[in-house]
Amino acid sequence: MHSAKTKPKTIDEYLAALSDDKRAALEKLRKTIRAAAPKAEECISYGLAAFRLNGRPLVAFGASANHCAFHPMNSTRVEACQDELENFETSKGTIRFQADNPLPAARVRKLVKARIAENGG
Repeated sequence: MHSAKTKPKTIDEYLAALSDDKRAALEKLRKTIRAAAPKAEECISYGLAAFRLNGRPLVAFGASANHCAFHPMNSTRVEACQDELENFETSKGTIRFQADNPLPAARVRKLVKARIAENGG
């Protein structure tokens, strides 16, 4: 998505480079995360749009050619709610979804709140 020369420095820059459908899906995800973690700060981490809380990674999200992804930045978090994510493709620490089938906001809020607790926030 991004060339080495124009690495995004902000989430806005990251989203600007995406297709409309992925940008819209990730904007919704961003709003849900912000609402669940109002004290978290936005950043770019490992080339992904991310949130930090108390200086520590909280969650991240991004898009590739074939899907969007939400990263709770803790591999056990995805495993812990595997049954509630049966309609989504998951791997260690990543939940993949299509722009037209976004993660439910309630599920995202629950994951973000769990990560805040783990982060000591």
